[in-house]
Amino acid sequence: MGKLPTLPAAPNKGDGYIMMRSLFSGVSGLKSHQTRMDVIGNNIANVNTIGFKSSRVTFADTLYQAQAGAAAPTSTVGGTNPKQIGLGVGVASIDLLFGDASPQATGKNTDLALSGNGLFVVSRDAAGKDKYYTRAGNFSFDANYNYVMAGSGHHVVGWNADEEGNIDTKGTPTGIQIKDTMRSMGAKATTEVTYKGNMNSSVPTITEMRDQTGKPVTEDYALVGAATDFESGTLPPNTKAVTSLTLTMSDGTKRTITAKGSYRYRIDESLPITTVTTVYDSLGNEHKVPLLFTKTPDDTDLPKSRDKWRVTLSPGTYEKGGKTYFDPYDPTSTDPKDSQATIKETEGSTTVQMAAQTLQFDQNGKYDKGDGKPELTLKTGAGSIDSTTGNVSDKMKVTVNLKNLTQYSGSDTIKADYDGNASGTLKEINADQSGVLTGTYTNGIKRALAQVAVAQFDNAPGLTKAGANLYTESNNSGTANIKTVSALGLTLTPSALEMSNVDVANEFADMVVTQRGFQSNSKIITVGDEMLETVINMKR
Repeated sequence: MGKLPTLPAAPNKGDGYIMMRSLFSGVSGLKSHQTRMDVIGNNIANVNTIGFKSSRVTFADTLYQAQAGAAAPTSTVGGTNPKQIGLGVGVASIDLLFGDASPQATGKNTDLALSGNGLFVVSRDAAGKDKYYTRAGNFSFDANYNYVMAGSGHHVVGWNADEEGNIDTKGTPTGIQIKDTMRSMGAKATTEVTYKGNMNSSVPTITEMRDQTGKPVTEDYALVGAATDFESGTLPPNTKAVTSLTLTMSDGTKRTITAKGSYRYRIDESLPITTVTTVYDSLGNEHKVPLLFTKTPDDTDLPKSRDKWRVTLSPGTYEKGGKTYFDPYDPTSTDPKDSQATIKETEGSTTVQMAAQTLQFDQNGKYDKGDGKPELTLKTGAGSIDSTTGNVSDKMKVTVNLKNLTQYSGSDTIKADYDGNASGTLKEINADQSGVLTGTYTNGIKRALAQVAVAQFDNAPGLTKAGANLYTESNNSGTANIKTVSALGLTLTPSALEMSNVDVANEFADMVVTQRGFQSNSKIITVGDEMLETVINMKR
């Protein structure tokens, strides 16, 4: 008998459904590409949504049907790979792209743009408990001066300042609100004037004084004026009155003084440096107090570089009997009774008293010793409470701090800083790069009002979008770390808004690819349908 012919192998179960598998693979491709197109459409729709973060879709192949498993190689036969048929495609992830977008200047003081891994914190309630997070910084103030998110009214969360402008960022952040007490500022009396800057150690001094006739002045002092310019009708001792005074300076220059005054010039002294500091009383009345700084000769055996300066009030004038008199001011006296000046003001006048002070500097140009504590007698405006008796007094004491002055060769840069202020109302609010909201008042004073809080997440793309430019925490975002902008290393741009980070060119390219992918998958279904039709038509 001959050898029997080999019969064909039995078909694997399911081989008859190969065309059905391709149909369903095509359907899965259509669905996946439809999802991708939905995401692209949403990205393009939000191309101008402030703070919007675009998303992307990634695909992954799905389950596989194994036709045969892998076989290991043997000593006689090589190994074979598995035979698997894929069952289509699925959406692997929809990723939130949390990259920064460009800030766009708006010119609105309360708008904020944030850069870096962080978000603003907003809340439905003023206590800041029901928190949401956003990158949209279109903030404004409502009728009650709540700092809110425009459109939704969510409260912007941060830390409010106290009435002195101090902000405690270690406390619990709440909704920012400018309280009534912060919308106006009461008057505050000046307690200290601090002088800063440099006095020129090389300032020229007077080497010779001549009167209007050209004769040298032999007296110790020269004064441009006459005894009749003083109410007493007499001149200070050792003083010559002249109608004009020509001064020869140590640098060879000449100065001519013609204006009447009660200042007395002296050889070996410099011309006075005039400064004006502002002093406020308890009602906020402003008083301009002039101080003179004059370099004087050193009467010790110390090195020449150890110079002395005299600090005195600038002599003022007062009206009496229809005539203007100069104050009987003696700049060499250390008695406050002899060291006073009358400041003419819009209403009335104020008498200022301060004993002359001598400042001494060491060989390095640093302050060595000297101080001054002027006492102001306010004849208009308010007074103060006497620290000793507790009674109301018409005298207000202001400390003059001269210890920050230096004496180097160069220009004079003396400047007076002072506390105290007049009353004022809130005029505008501006934000800075640290998120501090600063109020500018009508009296020119600036004061911190609040500071915006920001949040950082370990996995910001894991946040859940809640709509209206808001995000909420999710199981995979981590918990919010709420701190200041600087503490989290973020960048804040005031008067600007962060734009959408949608790349339109990239979205259109993805749209073309998605469209072609969708068409290709639809073709699979069409061809599969034609093959099924062929099978059906086989039996005709």
